[in-house]
Amino acid sequence: MNGWIRPCRKGDYPSMNDVETKSLPENAYQTLKPGESYTPIVPAEEKRPELTVRSVVWGTVLCVIFTVASAYSGLKVGQVMEAAIPISILAIGLARVFKRRSSLLENVIITGIGGAAGSVVAGAIFTLPALYILNLDPHPVQTIFICLAGGCLGVLFLIPLRRYFVREMHGVLPYPEATAITEVLVTGEKGGSQAKLLLQATGIAGVYDLFVTTFQVWKEYVDFQFVPVMHSLADRARMVFRFDAIGFILGLGYVMGLRSSMLLCAGGVLSNFVLVPVIWFVGSHIDAAVYPGVIPISKMTAVDLYRNYVRFIGVGAIASAGIFGIIRSLRVVAGSFGIALRTFRHGEVAEQERTDRDVPMIAILLGVVIGAIAVAAFLGRLPVSWTAVAVGLVLTLLFSFFFTSVAANAIATTARNPVSGMTMLTVIISSVVLLRFGISGTAGMFFVMAIAGMVCTALSVSGQTITDLKAGYWLGSTPAAQEKVKFVGVIASATAVGLTIVMLAHTFQFGEALMGDARPVLASPQASIMKALVQGFMSHQPVAYALFGVGAMVTIMMEMLGQPSLIFALGMYLPLELNTPALVGGFLSHFLNKRSEKTGGAQGKRIRERGVIIASGLMAGGALGGVLGAAMRLFPRYREDLVKTPFYSYDPVSQTISALFFVALCMYVWFGALKKEKEI
Repeated sequence: MNGWIRPCRKGDYPSMNDVETKSLPENAYQTLKPGESYTPIVPAEEKRPELTVRSVVWGTVLCVIFTVASAYSGLKVGQVMEAAIPISILAIGLARVFKRRSSLLENVIITGIGGAAGSVVAGAIFTLPALYILNLDPHPVQTIFICLAGGCLGVLFLIPLRRYFVREMHGVLPYPEATAITEVLVTGEKGGSQAKLLLQATGIAGVYDLFVTTFQVWKEYVDFQFVPVMHSLADRARMVFRFDAIGFILGLGYVMGLRSSMLLCAGGVLSNFVLVPVIWFVGSHIDAAVYPGVIPISKMTAVDLYRNYVRFIGVGAIASAGIFGIIRSLRVVAGSFGIALRTFRHGEVAEQERTDRDVPMIAILLGVVIGAIAVAAFLGRLPVSWTAVAVGLVLTLLFSFFFTSVAANAIATTARNPVSGMTMLTVIISSVVLLRFGISGTAGMFFVMAIAGMVCTALSVSGQTITDLKAGYWLGSTPAAQEKVKFVGVIASATAVGLTIVMLAHTFQFGEALMGDARPVLASPQASIMKALVQGFMSHQPVAYALFGVGAMVTIMMEMLGQPSLIFALGMYLPLELNTPALVGGFLSHFLNKRSEKTGGAQGKRIRERGVIIASGLMAGGALGGVLGAAMRLFPRYREDLVKTPFYSYDPVSQTISALFFVALCMYVWFGALKKEKEI
């Protein structure tokens, strides 16, 4: 696959009817034994249509559609549509439209290009609307460039890390989202009873999550505050238990496994049941506000304490864990640059097998250089000194490279990318550094938010890219082909989201309503937080270094204990309601795998397969339900109470029903995996 794209001609490849789509090998989700290798469904020596006009065109079309829809829903409710999993399902449907059915590898390309939509949009809506809230009114070209530069840097910086995260960490990192995409593509291709099981799980989770998250049928979040003991703990000690009872997170926890989900939940326990109560105990008698809080601790709820103090501790823990992750991956990165150096000196390198062939390192280095020049030219057009431009360029490149590893590790472990935390850290550090160079005021705010926008998009895109590359590794795609088309997705999505934000800015207000402005408001919650941060720091407010330092100490402690610090740090940062249902899924996975080992043979293998398929279906259905729910919110007539049960507002009944239905979902996973079936 030396060129970019070429049409598929008759006779080039085996007929799709002649090629049997096999199941994933038994060691697909297991750590490889010494000397053992993984052979994907499509082996390296086999050729199938992959980088074709069909796959690129459909991937680009779906990318643009999901980008526009995600941009609006993200600005309205702070929820970006999950793109990759729904697009993988659409790819299966599109495969049957043509006379020659699309191959498995073509569907991987479609999913990879289309999946760029959610990642680029996440980077854009976290930062760019802040420029409008601050009345800085960026030019459309500027909005597009920020997304484009960040997205391209994210892909470029990730490629040298592919072998470490995808090959060397095979079986160590669970890759929940990549697992769901892979199972959807493989099971959809095979058809039969497994495809029916996947569709069944997808349908159940889709309907369940759609109604729970979109309408008022029963409470999505369970906190049991109607129980006197739980209410007393919340009131006296600020200890609040919360549980998001939806199918998507249950499936996510199942794929993560028990160890990862326990570490994730342990971080949440430290934040919510140790740090929040300790801060409350120490500060509840202080009448004045304690920075960075703006109201006295005595008047704060548990959520306020978490947002004003503990969240910054989590950010410090994540950043420190990222440093350890980079240190561990340095050997692979150094090896990749060593190959580039030998190629530069001798002009050739030993040919690698198709399934381990990346974009040439020389091309990556050239891309980084061109990107750096473009970023410097962009920053140079702002009213700042060239010294500030140089500092801004260094910050952009360092943060983009640094957070690429953090994002890849986070996505590979928990399918959760700490975009907001890393962007907050970028805003804070960039503001502190640039203030020392005399950059402040509106010029400083634009400068910092431009850096934050590029970094945010880079880490968001890199997290999605590692998911695509892992799915391709399991299935047998050519990494170089996936990496090339990722730039196509970034270009399409950056252009679409940049123009969409500009158009929305003329019709809506971002953030809060202004006096005398009759335009409707798009809440833009994440961008509003970034705006408050940059505005505060450019006004010379102090930095909560102590909180970041506490988080760093927690990470060092976890490393000393020999535990994966990033998973624990993510648990500290993510809301507890996202961690607890994942733990339930982890326990289900553990006990079903134990039953599988005890049963043994073909039936034991079938239990494992059915469990993963059901969990993947729950994730796929939950993602589809989220997409449909976000789409409904685009219509003016939408209201949550369009579907409302009489007991919705009565917590004892509503939350109990929610808990019981979640238990029913768990039973569906358990008995669905254990169900015996005849061989077909």
